[in-house]
Order: sequence, then C-alpha cells, then structure tokens
Amino acid sequence: MNAVWHHMTLSPNAHPEQFIRDAAMVVEAGKVVWLGPKAECPAAYHALPHIDLQGAWVTPGLIDCHTHLVYGGNRADEFAMRLAGVSYEEIAKRGGGIVSTVNATRSLTEDELFAQSAPRLEAMIQDGVTTVEIKSGYGLDLPSERNMLRVARRLGEHFGVTVYTTFLGAHALPPEYAGRADAYIDHVCNDMLPTLHSEGLIDAVDIFCEKIGFNLAQSEQLFKAAQALGLPVKMHAEQLSNMGGAALTARYKGLSADHLEFLDEDAVIQMKEAGTVAVLLPGAFYFIRETKLPPLDLLRKHQVPMALSTDSNPGTSPTTSLQLMLNMACTLFRMTVPEVLAGVTTHAARALGQSARHGSLAVGREADFAVWDIQTLAELAYWSGRPLCKQVVKAGKTLHKR
Repeated sequence: MNAVWHHMTLSPNAHPEQFIRDAAMVVEAGKVVWLGPKAECPAAYHALPHIDLQGAWVTPGLIDCHTHLVYGGNRADEFAMRLAGVSYEEIAKRGGGIVSTVNATRSLTEDELFAQSAPRLEAMIQDGVTTVEIKSGYGLDLPSERNMLRVARRLGEHFGVTVYTTFLGAHALPPEYAGRADAYIDHVCNDMLPTLHSEGLIDAVDIFCEKIGFNLAQSEQLFKAAQALGLPVKMHAEQLSNMGGAALTARYKGLSADHLEFLDEDAVIQMKEAGTVAVLLPGAFYFIRETKLPPLDLLRKHQVPMALSTDSNPGTSPTTSLQLMLNMACTLFRMTVPEVLAGVTTHAARALGQSARHGSLAVGREADFAVWDIQTLAELAYWSGRPLCKQVVKAGKTLHKR
C-alpha cells in the first residue's frame, strides 16, 4: 500500500539519541521513498493515504540472526529432570539431549514440522522481528535436513518475513555415525551440502566447532566445501572452550562467529580484520548457567561489531523473544542500550551478510519497521514480559497489529 506514515518518533538506525520527532515516512511499492520531519514532506506525496501512528516510536524491523527455529517436539521434561537432579549422562542414556530432538524431527512430515514451528516464528514477529535466520541441524540426514530447510523457506513465505536459511548439518554426530565423525563430515561435504545447495535451500553454512562437536580440521573441510560452492560460512565457536574456531572462521572471511564466551584477543583481532561479526547469545548463557562472560571489553577495544540473537532452540535457549535478549544482554553482559539495539538491527544485518538490505530505514530500502508503544528506546531493553510492539510492517504491509 502506498501511504504516508506519520505522527511518530522515527529512529531510522534504532539509536536512542538519533531520532526525528513528528516524523513522516513515505512508502511506495513496499519501499521507503522519503522520510524526515512531517513539515518537510514534499507536496507530491500529500494526496497519498495518511496512516496516523499516534505518537508511537518507529525503528527498523528487528533481525534475529541466529535461530534453530525448526524442530520437532521439545525438551521441557528433560529440563525438569535436570532440575530434579538427574545427570546429563543419565538423561542421554534415556534417549535425551540432542538425540531426542533429532528423533522427533526425523519422525515428522514436512507439514507436521511446519505446524510445530509456525507458532515460534509468529511469536517472534509479534516481538518486532521482520528478518530471521533459521538453521537446520536437527535432521542430520539428507531427507530430514531437506525438510527443515524447506520448512524454513515456507515459514518466510507464509508469514511474509524474510528468512535466510543456514545449513547446519554439522551440528552433532547422528547416532548412526557414532565414533565415525570423519566419515560423517565427508557425507556432509560430498553429499548433503551439494545436493541441498543445488535445490536452492542454502544461504550459508555453519558448524558446531567444540570438543563435543567437530574439530578444527573437520570445520575447515566443511568451509572449503562451502566456499567451493560460493556459500558464506559462519560458526558456533568458543562456547564451551577455546578451540580456535573463531580465528578459523575469520581466515575464511566468515560472516559471523557465534557464542564466543572463551574467545581470546588474537582471534578478536583476526575477526576485526576479516569483518567477521561477533554474535552474542545471552539466552543460552542464561539457560545453561554459564559463568564465563564473552570478552566484551576486547570486542569493544578492537571495534568488532556485536550482534544479538535468541539462539531459539529446544535444548539451550528455548525462547522466542528478541526483546528479552535485549534485557539479558544488558543485565548479564553489561552491554549498553545503544549496543544492544545495534545488535538486533545494523550489526545483525551484517552477521547475515545483508547490511545493504536490512537493519536501517533509508530511501530505497524496503519499508520494514516496528511500531512501539514506548516513550524512549531504552524501554525496549528495560521491560521484560511486557508486549511493547504495536505493529510490524514488512515491505509496507502490516504483518501484526495489536
């Protein structure tokens, strides 16, 4: 719908000190064609329909740049067992952990997987999200990984948001490859990756590099296979120990290295030089009761962009609220309000390799924005558990309105 959106406080870059009072934004064919003080709106647009936002704040649509949104079942009972004192080893013996999610995911048809995943994306949209990355990684065989990626694409089409798909076939070792990690990586690189890429299902490639995941040599093998296909790479790195994964990601000009609690300064420097974004995941930090903070001071010192995300997944971050992550990043990581807001807009766009398309409102860009019932942008990081988003607009079309 072509229209003049007005009577709002507009923050085109989601910076709490950079905003326009009594602003207007002209949208034509889904794109921003003008924005600024309403009093300066060109006469050529005066005849367009006017949409009154009643003094609300407007920011770019939020970006959730690291999620595992598509999966079967949940692990709430496992969570309860851990709280009751059952060990991880015992839970694993009972079929728990990632294996339970893999089994649940493999057991579902594509339609069933879509039905279980859709409410999670719908909740994210209601929190102001217009762009989301969705990883595979709970199928761990070709048919199931394909189903996950197809469902991720369908979710974007159904809800009207932009979805970027990341192939995370190297998320864990499937039961049928127990003790044969090299053979599984060969299968991922030689069979799964090229097939799914040829089907147009992959935007980027990820791997979990960790002692309980895959090692550096296996990670580099996957990165080489991805780059041979022209696919950008990223990594779950330095979450539980320092494996050197972030530095490897930087050497391959990776889009992002994610988690990073055990990151060292040499790797931070390499990330800066490579343009690799640090994606911080306070939900996982909170849920697994981690005590080692990501090296925020080093990332600031070397000016590495810091993105934030929900890491929405059934095992270590069962949340769909990016707004809650803003609060957690401030309270747990001691990030500032400008830092966390940039982390879910401009820097999140960079973490997806899409900074020219998402993350800010400007002439020529898609009209993706969130409308907030607040008096100051600091409220987005201040409140938790309170719905603040009044309306979500994607390419000029309203996706959610409260």
